Amino acid sequence: MRNRNYECYFQRIYERDEVRPLSSTFLKVRGNEIGDILEIRARIVGPTTDAKGRLAPAVLHIFEIIVKQACWRDFEETLEAIQNLRNVEYERFGAYLSFTREAGSGNNFDFVLGLKATSASQVRTKAYFSTDRWLATNPRNVSANFILMDPLGTPISANCAQ
Repeated sequence: MRNRNYECYFQRIYERDEVRPLSSTFLKVRGNEIGDILEIRARIVGPTTDAKGRLAPAVLHIFEIIVKQACWRDFEETLEAIQNLRNVEYERFGAYLSFTREAGSGNNFDFVLGLKATSASQVRTKAYFSTDRWLATNPRNVSANFILMDPLGTPISANCAQ
């Protein structure tokens, strides 16, 4: 069986000159044919900041949603570094998160959240905890970009262990 990857893109340009965007947000989600998300990448160019140089709440909210949907509580502590536009790289049990300033660019930032089961123990752990092994498949007719929200607009679709 052939392994197929699928990708979705989103880009919003806020300001541009004749050559390139001066302020923009780009998001790419890569997954497989059964709907598993394998990697999320983002690039922010010339992000809006507050008076203290912190990332604007609207842009930070993108990263908060991604981290909370991943249900990896260790990654939540990276949000402060992201808010303050500081480089942070974090890897735990085959999952990784990276937020870094683009080399040679003063105001461009790259974000990556993904799975990287490379060692034998990580591959075994991923296989052991796979949804095929533990969860009965129940196909639902729900679009891939559907996120449940509570009355305050906070995503609640992630079923994280408490």
